[in-house]
Amino acid sequence: MPYIGEGDRMTPDAPEQALSLLKEGNARFAAGRCVHPGLGPARLREVAQTGQRPFAAVLACSDSRAPVELLFDRGIGDLFVIRVAGNVCSTDEIGSIEYALARLEVPLLVVLGHTDCGAVTAVALNERLPGSMPRLVDNIRMAVLNTELSHPELKGEALVPLAIEANVWQAIGDLFIRSPIAREEVKSGKLQVLGALFDIATGKVDWLGPHPEQARLLGY
Repeated sequence: MPYIGEGDRMTPDAPEQALSLLKEGNARFAAGRCVHPGLGPARLREVAQTGQRPFAAVLACSDSRAPVELLFDRGIGDLFVIRVAGNVCSTDEIGSIEYALARLEVPLLVVLGHTDCGAVTAVALNERLPGSMPRLVDNIRMAVLNTELSHPELKGEALVPLAIEANVWQAIGDLFIRSPIAREEVKSGKLQVLGALFDIATGKVDWLGPHPEQARLLGY
């Protein structure tokens, strides 16, 4: 199984190469034909000796039903994964992404939401949350509010699927607004940032594409 990063990772089509590998891996996963590339002690020793060179970064939810490396059928050292409930993009997540961009030079960032997201559902249904959870989901509230404004006919559970998608766009927007590094990497063509949704029932990833307002967010 080929790895991006062996001499030509930063060619002009590197984001497309990375995306192709993720799409191919997810197709295998959803069809039950995983090959589990890059696993085992030999691969572990290799990346320990040569350093990590992931070909993509993924900001995903912590939900146990959405295991990122498995659903993309990738191995050790392939993906730089940031996981947090609700795939929100706040200071810690942005800093982690910037590390992947500035230090590891990943050509692709995927913000991956998923069906039946508990964090988005809790906000959409206005559930009472204990402890630090209200501060965690602050970013999600704007996504839910925008969905309510765009679809006043939807209430309660009917609002959740669209709010989950809006939350993916919210995370990408938060990243672009707060990270000059991410903006410049996209402007230079070195980086592609895409939204996606994982269906926890089918195992398939639905690729949403770039943020609908990417040009505005990048300052074009």
